[in-house]
Order: sequence, then C-alpha cells, then structure tokens
Amino acid sequence: MLTTPASHRRCQRLHSSLTTKDIMTNPTSSPRVVVIGGGVLGVSTATHLARAGASVTLLTESSISSGASGRSLSWLNSAGERSPEYHALRMAGIDRYRTLGQKLGDSRFLRFDGGLTWASPGESYAGRYQHERSIGYDSIWLRPDEIERWTPGVDAASVNPEGAIFNPGEGWVDLPSLIEHLLTEFRAAGGAVHDNVGRVTVETANGRATGARTAAGDVHDADAVVLATGPWVPGALEELGVRVVDQTPISLLLTTRAVETDLRAVLNTPRVAVRPTPNGTLVLDSGWSEEEVVDLGNGSYQVNDDTIAGLLAEASAVLAGHPSLELDRYGVGPKPIPGDGEPVAGQVEEIPGLHVLFTHSGATLGLILGELVAQEIVSGTPSPLLRTFRLSRFSVPAP
Repeated sequence: MLTTPASHRRCQRLHSSLTTKDIMTNPTSSPRVVVIGGGVLGVSTATHLARAGASVTLLTESSISSGASGRSLSWLNSAGERSPEYHALRMAGIDRYRTLGQKLGDSRFLRFDGGLTWASPGESYAGRYQHERSIGYDSIWLRPDEIERWTPGVDAASVNPEGAIFNPGEGWVDLPSLIEHLLTEFRAAGGAVHDNVGRVTVETANGRATGARTAAGDVHDADAVVLATGPWVPGALEELGVRVVDQTPISLLLTTRAVETDLRAVLNTPRVAVRPTPNGTLVLDSGWSEEEVVDLGNGSYQVNDDTIAGLLAEASAVLAGHPSLELDRYGVGPKPIPGDGEPVAGQVEEIPGLHVLFTHSGATLGLILGELVAQEIVSGTPSPLLRTFRLSRFSVPAP
C-alpha cells in the first residue's frame, strides 16, 4: 500500500489554499487552474496559463471547437466606431495574431489580406471612413473601379456607387485550426484535456470557486476556475447567484464546397459577409439569414432551404464571375454577445477564484484575452487593459 509522505501532504494542503495574493507573493507556487470551455477563449487561456507554469486542466462539454468557435466568421478587425478602450483591446488582439503569424510563416489558417466593406443603397459609410482615419486605423476609400487593383475577386458592379472602405491591416483566422495549434503547445506543456465530459459546473465552498464537476460527478479541484463557455456563460453565472446582461442571438454560418475565386480579403457587404478558408471553400453569414432561423426550443434549430439558397445567391452576386456556390455544411447555434456589446473578462467579484470570459469578438480577442486573464491569475495583479470590461459593470445579485 502506498502512503503519502507528511511533507507532501503539507504541500498539498498549502497548494489547495492558495489565493491569487499567495501566488503573486510566492512566484515558486504552481497554481492549479481548471478552464471550462473548449473554444478559442478557453483554449487560449489554458495555453497561456501553461506557458506561465500553472497546472491546468481543460474541461469541455462536448468536442473541441464544437460551439461558437466552430461557426464564426473570424474576421480580425477593429473597424467602425466603438469605445476607445475596446478599440485598444482589439488592436492589441490583432497585434498578437501578427506576432503568431510571423512565427508560423506562410500560414494557411491565419491571413492578413485586408477587409472590404460597403454600405447599403441609400446609405453612406463616409462618416465611418472619416472616423477610422481620425483614430489612425488603416482605412482606404476606393471607388468601385479601383477595387480590383487593391483586392481582387469582387464584382465591382455590386458595390455601392459611392465606393467602399478597404482596411489593409485586417485579416481572418480559421479558429478550429488555431485551437488545434494551441492545444499542441498546451499538451506539450503538461496540460490535461478532458472533452465530451457533459455539462460542467463550477464548484464553490464558503463563497469561493474551488474547482469544477463534470456530468459524471468527477470533481477537479483548483485554486482558480476560468469560465469560458461562450453563450452559456450567463446561465452558469446565474446558477451561482450572479447575473450578466445578455443579448445572445442565434448565428448561422454556411460553408461552401471548394470554389475557384481570387478572393483573399474578408467581405462585409449589405447582404452577406464572405471570407476564404484554408481549403479553398468560403464561409458566409448575414444578419437577415440569422433572423430566419427557427429556434425549436429544445436546443435544436430549423434552417429553411430558402435561407440557405438565398445566402449562397447573395455571396455569388458579390464575387467576380458570379461562381456557382454549393452548400457543403452549415453550423447554427447561439452567438455570445454581452448586453452592451463589449467584452466581459476577468475576476468575478462576487466569487473569489472565479474568472470569466464572455464576448462577441472571440476571434479578434482570442489570443489577447487568454494572455491577460492568465497573467491576472498567475500574478494576482489586475490588467489595466481589462479595467472597463469587468462583469461588475452590470452584474446584479440574483434573487
């Protein structure tokens, strides 16, 4: 029979009682962290924690990338108008992707070929263009006849006659591929991945997060817990007595079969958004098509054939040569969006030891949010970049 040495038992007791303050003042400590969520935010945070020397377990209800990260347009940008703090965070997010891109070299799943957008008939994006220029965001105004030179693959006749905005610094990422890349590093650093474990709940004791429990009843003890389950974050928080304002809609992302096109940029047009993929297909989404999805109320959704056909037609109409687009597959489900549209990130004040990530811009912010939250957990020092994105800005105790 094996016995545990007394010194090791003392170490275990000390380890289980660590707080972020202890971790900060005792840099030799190796905090145990459970990350709940197998999308880009969860995997990024887990990987950054493992880089920092934490002992990390990643738990996810079903398979990796099976949620919102698997059906995201994944446009890397900070276009349009938003708060200065949010813009700064998104620009930091893009910077991290550029650093990764430099390490990867000519990556198939991460590209910076720009983004092109134009307004609906009768509307104008002149004000948006002026705003982007005023804050130093790389923005070029193109007449329809100039588009081919800057970004091929677009039918200029489909563009608003006033012209379009081209943002050369924007790009796209294939999130499932990025997640697999990060998981390779995570596992090499000793991280443990448990997928398809069913619904995972946060364990608490004396008001503090102490770990997580799987659907089978397995408990993973931890000094800190990260909740990064996308659109299911609000429900999980409410079970813990904390509410967050939520405006999560249903998203629909179509993937076409492989098609010959010169398109390299991300297109955001009045009726459809289009981006290339690493394997020669295209992914498509739009606001109107999402509104046509029928929520059956039991966790499943109905997507009408007319919606799919309409979205394929809209995409063909904006591409040069109007290629025939055929559906390969589609993904449908909730898309996480906080009530005020800006991210929720960091410590949950009501529950020490619990950290949360809940945002619409998971692709653009995937690397930077994982980095900043991991730093906060390991160092115990709040990040200034996350100051305005705390849950406390609109959380209220549940009755």
